[in-house]
Amino acid sequence: MTASHPRHRRALVVPAGMALATALAFLPNTAATAAPADQGAASADAASLSYVVNVQGGHGAPAHVKKAIAKAGGTIVTSYEKIGVIVVHASDADFAKTIRKVPGVQSAGATRNAPLPSAVTTDLGSPKVLSAAEVAEATAEAAAGQDPLENLQWDLAAIKADKAHEKSLGSPKVTVAVIDTGVDDTHPDIAPNFDRAASVNCVAGKPDTSEGAWRPGAAESPHGTHVAGEIAAAKNGVGMTGVAPGVKVSGIKVSNPDGYFYTEAVVCGFMWAAEHGVDVTNNSYYTDPWYFNCTNDPDQKALVEAVSRATRYAERKGAVNVAAAGNENYDLASDSITDPSSPNDGTPSDREIDPSKCLDIPTQLPGVVTVASTGAKGLKSSFSNYGRGIIDIAAPGGDSTALQTPAPPATSGLILGTLPGGGYGYMAGTSMASPHVAGVAALIKSKHPYAPPALVKALLYAQADATACTKPYDIDNDGKADAVCEGPKNRNGFYGWGMADALDAVTR
Repeated sequence: MTASHPRHRRALVVPAGMALATALAFLPNTAATAAPADQGAASADAASLSYVVNVQGGHGAPAHVKKAIAKAGGTIVTSYEKIGVIVVHASDADFAKTIRKVPGVQSAGATRNAPLPSAVTTDLGSPKVLSAAEVAEATAEAAAGQDPLENLQWDLAAIKADKAHEKSLGSPKVTVAVIDTGVDDTHPDIAPNFDRAASVNCVAGKPDTSEGAWRPGAAESPHGTHVAGEIAAAKNGVGMTGVAPGVKVSGIKVSNPDGYFYTEAVVCGFMWAAEHGVDVTNNSYYTDPWYFNCTNDPDQKALVEAVSRATRYAERKGAVNVAAAGNENYDLASDSITDPSSPNDGTPSDREIDPSKCLDIPTQLPGVVTVASTGAKGLKSSFSNYGRGIIDIAAPGGDSTALQTPAPPATSGLILGTLPGGGYGYMAGTSMASPHVAGVAALIKSKHPYAPPALVKALLYAQADATACTKPYDIDNDGKADAVCEGPKNRNGFYGWGMADALDAVTR
């Protein structure tokens, strides 16, 4: 069963407190509404596009390249000299073609197909917060030592995080950066663990460190705040509990008011994390506008190169990069996939791609931990992408309650998380699986503070609970296989090395 193709975010949003015995619902787009001036784009010409120009790293942008950019009508927004990525705005449709001919330019391409956005946003709506009655009911059923809503979090027990918390909550010297739609650090479950110094707004492709710039706007997605709570909601007698409730979490906002994660913002996010002591990054998105970036296309090749340089740099500086595998039930190890959604800021059309040559970034980049989603019964979520040799590890991301029903007292097969404004709600997707693994990686780093990223990843995989292929995989019981899992118990296309294990992370 292939899930309906969602927008660029890797989450399905279902309001908490609703009847959740039905299948997952996709929130529709609603009309665009006025919003504060777009970060970094309001002053740009309406016909301008954003570009990345890649040169040799470590030496700064050569003077002749800067001169050529200006001659071609480009304006340099910022330059990441250590990795050789220059962010440029230009209105000439032939800018990239022109600049690729300049000696020293290794690749260049437009990061988007639509002009730089105006001051509008798309209101996706917000999940309903848990009512006072629902909170009271959950509180009454909570066991001693639990946070009030913890008994609704079946996902914690699924990775033994509840047992891990008896040993360790993680170290406050470890920071996980949520590279996402923004984080509401005023939330009472996030505020105790929020790392202000490692937080920033990168939407324009360069850092904005003004107070609160990392927060989502009132009409923007709650996605990043939900993810942050899953990772590090404090164990403080309030609300829910994160996988690693003793570590720090930061917000690196890379999604613009229209909800797009463009290359220049993503590069900025990884570079900021690299330079500010972040130990783990969580990436529950794909880099717009191409779901898959094909390296035989000069524009898309430049985007792959720019983000690759940024992720590699972040890892060299000590960060483990964790990313969601996606929600389309695609076999990422197959010979071909039909991508109907790209470019999602232009006119999408069906295109056949080879996923070994056309990459979902940052998910499929070398060194990035790729996470598949499981439901309350421990099976691959109906929507989760998969693929032998692609998926590294699995973790709870939820599924339709009708397909995978949790054991009581939990009532929803989705994942509970924090919402802006102090609320809580349910979401599902590989977006929700990735932060579980980011949290476990943070616990490993807490246990082994001097472990480099390669060792943290090795421990993450070695400690995972090997999970055999589900055969046949008929998640909706209609007599037809919904996906085919390949590989042995300890490394297969559905679960990778297996289910993330938080208890081993703090004891081994």
